[in-house]
Amino acid sequence: MPSAPATTDPPAPHPDAPTSPHPAGRDPKSLRTFLTTGLRWDLPASLVVFLVAVPLSLGIAAASGAPVMAGLIAAAVGGIVAGSLGGSPLQVSGPAAGLTVIVAGLIDQFGWPATCAITAAAGVLQALLGLARVGRVALAIAPVVVHAMLAGIGITIVLQQVHVMLGAESASEAWENIMAMPGSFFAADIAAAVLGAVVIALLLAWKHLPAAVRRVPGPLVAVIAATGLSLPFNVDRITFDGSLLAALSLPEMPGGNWTAVVIGVMTVALIGSVESLLSAVAVDKMHHGPRTDFNRELLGQGAANVTSGMLGGLPVTGVIVRSATNLEAGARTRKSAILHGVWVLVFSLLLAGLIQLIPQAVLAGLLIVIGSRLVRAADIRTARRTGDLTVYGVTLFCVVFVNLLAGVLTGLVLAVALVLWRVARASIHAEPTGTGDGNRWRVVIDGSCSFLSLPRLSAVLASVPAGAYVTVELEVDFLDHPVHDTLDAWRNRHVGNGGTVVIEESGTASLHDAQAGPPSRGSSRSALRSGFAPWRSWQRRLLSGHAAHGPDAAGPEIPGPLRSVLTGVDNYHRRNAHLVRPHVEELSTFQDPGTLFVACADSRVVPNLITSSGPGDLFTVRNVGNVVGDDGRDASIEAALEFAINELSVESIVVCGHSACGAMTALWADAEGSGGRGAIDVWLDHARPSLEALREGHPVQAAAAEAGYGAVDQLAMVNVAVQLDRLQRHPGLREPLESGRVHVAGLFYDISTARVLQVTPDGISHPDPAASGR
Repeated sequence: MPSAPATTDPPAPHPDAPTSPHPAGRDPKSLRTFLTTGLRWDLPASLVVFLVAVPLSLGIAAASGAPVMAGLIAAAVGGIVAGSLGGSPLQVSGPAAGLTVIVAGLIDQFGWPATCAITAAAGVLQALLGLARVGRVALAIAPVVVHAMLAGIGITIVLQQVHVMLGAESASEAWENIMAMPGSFFAADIAAAVLGAVVIALLLAWKHLPAAVRRVPGPLVAVIAATGLSLPFNVDRITFDGSLLAALSLPEMPGGNWTAVVIGVMTVALIGSVESLLSAVAVDKMHHGPRTDFNRELLGQGAANVTSGMLGGLPVTGVIVRSATNLEAGARTRKSAILHGVWVLVFSLLLAGLIQLIPQAVLAGLLIVIGSRLVRAADIRTARRTGDLTVYGVTLFCVVFVNLLAGVLTGLVLAVALVLWRVARASIHAEPTGTGDGNRWRVVIDGSCSFLSLPRLSAVLASVPAGAYVTVELEVDFLDHPVHDTLDAWRNRHVGNGGTVVIEESGTASLHDAQAGPPSRGSSRSALRSGFAPWRSWQRRLLSGHAAHGPDAAGPEIPGPLRSVLTGVDNYHRRNAHLVRPHVEELSTFQDPGTLFVACADSRVVPNLITSSGPGDLFTVRNVGNVVGDDGRDASIEAALEFAINELSVESIVVCGHSACGAMTALWADAEGSGGRGAIDVWLDHARPSLEALREGHPVQAAAAEAGYGAVDQLAMVNVAVQLDRLQRHPGLREPLESGRVHVAGLFYDISTARVLQVTPDGISHPDPAASGR
């Protein structure tokens, strides 16, 4: 059948991009629609975010040691530039507490104008990363390291701002702030301490107030209330010279130490990028709208940082606090973030004088709450539960007491090392089996076995007594050449000393593959190989290995016809019995299956495999041709039906046929029943009505033929449908079926594709669990 000509769909427009029917320009109506769509939600949301952003931006600027107006410049730029260009429509950007410690260090080392140049250079780097389309790579950083980094920054902020709230000077080093804490308390400015405490108390109590009250941002209320209380007192207040326009300044190049400058640029760019992208991921989880374009987000953040640095503002990053506020206030599009930046700009131009009324202790109290919230108990509990508490603790300690970059790098190295330890190591142990003459041993190698496992592997192999009969069970998904060489050398040495070595490979990686080429992780499921694989796929190699690796490798003499069965039983005892035991212990005195499963006796059909069931799930009856029989002529199936319905109270009866069925092949070949009347021919009489239904054009036959199945398989499917009809008419099932207590269904197992189809009275289909419940 000729294929349709290939077509390429046009790229989908960005969610915020308006469409226009005019190729040469934007339709005025379309522009008006773009500007007004969602405005009824975005306008009030932008005002709420603005009220949250102003005090936070002032506090972050103060904590960084930057000019206080630099925080408002960054807030306006973050809203307008990052909001317009970024890839996360509902994320709000601005100065963030996560960069406070970094900026403070840069200002202390290079001065404020050079720090602005570093901010602009970091923006260029972010834009390049976005153009290189590596946005999602930043998400590969271990979350525990990011959480610990933020917690360390929060602790550093708290240690600094406690001194400011008490009316004292803070030091740049965390340890110095800790040592100076008693002196600051004894010499505290009572008025300043009370004002800071009022802010802290209001912010902590705000979440417990009625929802109607909480519509007003808590930080704004706390700052205004504490500032009002401070007016009668002589306390240190925020000071700055001139207006916002006077605060605008071009950056200056650093005066030297270019290595430190490069490190500063990379630190601001990487930490800002990671924080922005992780914030965007968190924002995506909070709404059902357009998802973040991470590369575009990096471009937007880069453009914002270039702009902010060139204008004399702080570094910009996506801020989860403002973004969450934006969503909670009902924002629908990026216009909310952009408008919030416009309101910050208007406030800074017209009402900046009000900022000088705010006491420094008030902002210190605000920053203490912000910093403490960066240390999240949920992150610590998660790190403890997942075994990452050491990474969290070491990262936090280094961020607080060394520096942020050293802490992050140390945390990443530890996180990678921990992953290698968990993923690249193998469980290796040896134990006597307790069977035979007492000189039989079992060595189990499970997991990913590489050269990193050689010390453990060598020690375990050395513990096996000389001359022992050893079974080495390789249940590995990765195995490299050094491990192969180590095992091979030990096996040759052990056999040379009179021992026996039998290697059983049931994992997804093999010894042959390890020495045949570069190692790779296996992709197939080893559970299938060790639990349901045919004997021929693993016993042939195992039994041939008996003779190859020791003089007494075969052990006790086992009759040939029974060897496969008994070897399989032995494999079950060693590999699977302990896994099954917890499930069968509770079934040791009763059974409670939910399904009577009528299947063909064909050896290729494994009911528990194709239904993903286990012990106690299926009450199985198997016969030649999976037939139910008619008029009670088969006592076996009648007894099973009676027991399943009356004693086991099964809820469903399933009849399962299969492809290439021997019974159906024999029935098709002897359509008239003219052959000899042996037991098979007598039994096939139960299935002859299925052949008649096929000849009369049964709907299932037509569906099977349309699906491309041959005559024998069509007959097998019709046979399933006929058995379902017999069950529907069975006297003993009339009441359970009419009441809905029991349901019947048909299946067909296509052996060549290992797929299962559902057979209904009218056709065939793919099984749909959802439909079965309707």
